[in-house]
Amino acid sequence: MKKYAIAMLFAGSTLLMADGAALYAKCVGCHGANGEKAALGKSAVITGQDAAKTVEQLKGYKAGTLNQKGMGGLMKGQVASMSDEDIQAVADYIAAMK
Repeated sequence: MKKYAIAMLFAGSTLLMADGAALYAKCVGCHGANGEKAALGKSAVITGQDAAKTVEQLKGYKAGTLNQKGMGGLMKGQVASMSDEDIQAVADYIAAMK
């Protein structure tokens, strides 16, 4: 019974974890399905970008302290509703892109 309870707890918590692929879906229009596009012809290609760098940038955009190439306002709107866990999940997803 104890093993069953632990398994159910793990399964439930996994469902609550942020899904990087699902979160990245709203990025596809500008960055491309695999991060291969320079968003609006301005950004760097993000395919395989280091997760720590992505987290730092997304948190900067969210806080309104980062405005690379004039994209601060647009990116702030994109990440405003993301939690720290969401940001980490999408950063890990981008880092794993090939």
